[in-house]
Amino acid sequence: MSARESTYSRPTAPLRLLAVHAHPDDEASKGAAMMASYAAAGVEVMVATCTGGERGSILNPGAEDDPAGKRDLAGLRRREMAASQAALGIQHRWLGFADSGLPEGDPLPDLPFGCFALQPLERAAAPLVKLVREFRPHVIISYDENGGYPHPDHIMAHKVAVEAFAAAGDPERYPGTGAAWESSKLYYDRAFNPERFRALHFALEEAGLQSPYAERIAAWQETDTEGHQPPAPTHATTTQIECGDFFEVRDEALRSHRTQVDPNGFFFAVSPDLQRKVWPWEDYSLIESRVETELPETDLFAGIR
Repeated sequence: MSARESTYSRPTAPLRLLAVHAHPDDEASKGAAMMASYAAAGVEVMVATCTGGERGSILNPGAEDDPAGKRDLAGLRRREMAASQAALGIQHRWLGFADSGLPEGDPLPDLPFGCFALQPLERAAAPLVKLVREFRPHVIISYDENGGYPHPDHIMAHKVAVEAFAAAGDPERYPGTGAAWESSKLYYDRAFNPERFRALHFALEEAGLQSPYAERIAAWQETDTEGHQPPAPTHATTTQIECGDFFEVRDEALRSHRTQVDPNGFFFAVSPDLQRKVWPWEDYSLIESRVETELPETDLFAGIR
């Protein structure tokens, strides 16, 4: 981790945070409570959505017969995104790339021509570099190298976020996209943190409730013959943001994505009250810092404020 002072990101008021996501609905399932809590505290929060999600499927059984979804899924998902944005109290920008879809089959089919995941890196990153130079975030958040999970658009979202963090502060790179701005910190989201799932799983079992995480826990235990620990994460949690008071806001954002989120499904299996009791945080890995900070952190802006 570099601890050098940033040339371009000296703290100003208000603080600014940019989260880079692959599809509409990702912002609601990854870091929504954190973003809502910072927005409520006066931080300017922006979500950049790389694609329109137009090659997605309708994942909520209750929305399968919605004529708008069958006629114009891309348009409907834009309206869902606007509702999620309003619920979270954040800003939003579309980067304008075509959804790559999730390839299935053996062998996997080729990705669609012109889709986001097939773009040359500099072409894919240019709109995000432009946004970073315009919005001037102090903190950028994205996915890890595996995309959080290995969807081609998530992996490309990771690549463009890392590229923008590295390049936006260099005035020689990406000419024509605005004045250079160097963000201070880069984090990876840990929405799939195994420790969190285990804690919620055992809390449900102790309460005599059915856990939706049993299959996932069993898979982790197969990696440990003693059955004690989840697999070691690629990036350990360095930063936990307490945001339990905003779990209901997160759930409102999730329900805004009606085509993608079943209101009776996985995301709502644990009540907000139980989550607040067991795991009132959202978890992040600090990947690079250009300011001095001490780990572990409880604030994404530690060292910047």
